[in-house]
Amino acid sequence: MSKLSSCLSRLALAVAPLLLMAGCAVPTHPLAAASPDLFDDAHFGPAQEPVDPDDVFKMTPDMQAYLDKVIMPMARARGIREALTDALYTRSKLMLEYDSSTTRTASQAFEARQGNCLSLIIMTGAFANAMGLKVTFQQVATEDMWSRSGGMYFMSGHVNLAFQHRFDKSVIYTIDFMPAVNDGYFTRPISQETVLAMYMNNRAAEAMVRGRLDDAYWRIRQAVKLDPQFRSAYNTLGVIYLRHGDAARAEQVLHYVLQGEPGNPRILANYAEALSELGRTAEAKAVQARLALLEPVPPFYWFVQGQAALHKGDFAKAREMFLKEIDRDPDYHEFHYALAVADFGLNRLDEARAEMSLAMSDAVKRSDHDLYAAKLDKLKAWRQDGTAPSLVQ
Repeated sequence: MSKLSSCLSRLALAVAPLLLMAGCAVPTHPLAAASPDLFDDAHFGPAQEPVDPDDVFKMTPDMQAYLDKVIMPMARARGIREALTDALYTRSKLMLEYDSSTTRTASQAFEARQGNCLSLIIMTGAFANAMGLKVTFQQVATEDMWSRSGGMYFMSGHVNLAFQHRFDKSVIYTIDFMPAVNDGYFTRPISQETVLAMYMNNRAAEAMVRGRLDDAYWRIRQAVKLDPQFRSAYNTLGVIYLRHGDAARAEQVLHYVLQGEPGNPRILANYAEALSELGRTAEAKAVQARLALLEPVPPFYWFVQGQAALHKGDFAKAREMFLKEIDRDPDYHEFHYALAVADFGLNRLDEARAEMSLAMSDAVKRSDHDLYAAKLDKLKAWRQDGTAPSLVQ
């Protein structure tokens, strides 16, 4: 399994068997300037959808008109923070929807009326910048949040933003799309360049999910250029090389970033994968042994065990495994969906309906929500007439 990372957004991603990531709680050391040898431009084609960093926070005429006609009058009447949050995120106003499938620029999120956490933070930052506010982006130290898509595993971090009161500089307002993280979590200010690198990291991972490695490469190359200290970008670059069939370059990049973050489980997992592909079996086993000490039960471990039990028709064992995964992460939709399948196989119909309902409410993509809603309707309508509905995707 390979791993990457994204914002809570999401900021982090991971690929099976590789893992992508955006932030870590392990000790870090500054990285030396990235060597040109880490890149391999000649073996990647041009990007189909080039992304200019200057476009990410750009205000469009429609956005400026919304600022002038809706946000500013509300700011004069009710205050800046209330105006921004109400005008952008109250459904009676802009009617934005959370959608984790794509990381959008500020203008794309505004036009589509939807975005993931990072997209929404970027759009809010664009409006705040246009209002002349001093904006500070912050990385929030929350628990790792995992998801998967297109055969890849994603680890998500979290960012929010703060800005000063126009007149009383001692007053700091925070805008966060996960209000529960406002209290008791450590925050670290990050630059707008780091936010841009996070954006490019997300877009690179999303391109990989779609099988577009050329786009992924050029975006992650840009992420490294924007913030050479953003370790997740190097990890993602290593995963891109692995998917591109170049384990030697992957090993080089991952070995390099491990110098700054020697105890990062996500990077170590991908590094072990690169060593294995190079035939350096003893070294790979040593890294895997170290990884097992750092992380005895890796992300999705119980889920994978449960899926294996499902394939064998052992619904009781599958249910046991899925409950363990839900205990670790009670808000991930796919775990509840899997438990619904196991419960259905055990003829626990009420429990299956309840779990499918939870899967639907926890889904962060419209397509997943609609899929679970359709299956829930089938479960509700089924009356043991001998024709069981299919719950398998």
